[in-house]
Amino acid sequence: MSSQSIDQQTMHIVLVHGAWADGSGWAKVIAPLVAEGFAVTAAPLPMTSYADDVKALEQALDRVAGPVLLAGHAYAGAVIAGVRNENVKALVYVSALVPDEGETVADVFYRTGLDPRAPQLAPDENGLIYYPHEAFAAAYAQNATNEELVVLAAVQRPISPACITAPIGRPLWKDRPSWFLIAEDDRMIAAANQRFMAERMQAMQRPFAVDHTPMVTAPETVLQVIREAAATVAAA
Repeated sequence: MSSQSIDQQTMHIVLVHGAWADGSGWAKVIAPLVAEGFAVTAAPLPMTSYADDVKALEQALDRVAGPVLLAGHAYAGAVIAGVRNENVKALVYVSALVPDEGETVADVFYRTGLDPRAPQLAPDENGLIYYPHEAFAAAYAQNATNEELVVLAAVQRPISPACITAPIGRPLWKDRPSWFLIAEDDRMIAAANQRFMAERMQAMQRPFAVDHTPMVTAPETVLQVIREAAATVAAA
């Protein structure tokens, strides 16, 4: 049996959205993977606290049988590293934030200066952080079409400061092979910061000239990295 047939028959791809997003952001990745024979789940996060998000992802993984390739975008890079499910065989980071043990998401997000086109973010009167609608075109997804920008703004989900201020435990990437799609044109997480995180976690680095949301604006790049990771795990 070839590694490709093993991928299609047994590998379950679990995709995890970041802040100001939901699972619909993975639509252009989900459809091709399913067409290729992969089982795919887009796991939802409540984004009420880091612990809540890890618990929600663990619960989603409990519903999945067989080997799992876990992919996370942006903030979800921290979340996918917090699970302890033995079925997870590899991790894929997409323009992600990847704290080390004892660090917070905010620590790595603010490690380098922010792009001047990125918005200033602060909690609202309910203690939640929303992304300004006009900033989706300026910094979040500058390569998106107008229609895509409308959808991104409409479906955004807020994030609580409790998600980004909690120190994390031993990250799973220390015990699993990892791939890191580095978004060279990212205006939210500097490419240099992504490279720093990828290097210290010894991830396979895959740089592309894409914005912060390549699963929307350049899905083939994300698919390329996921396929490579799945094939490598299957061949191991």
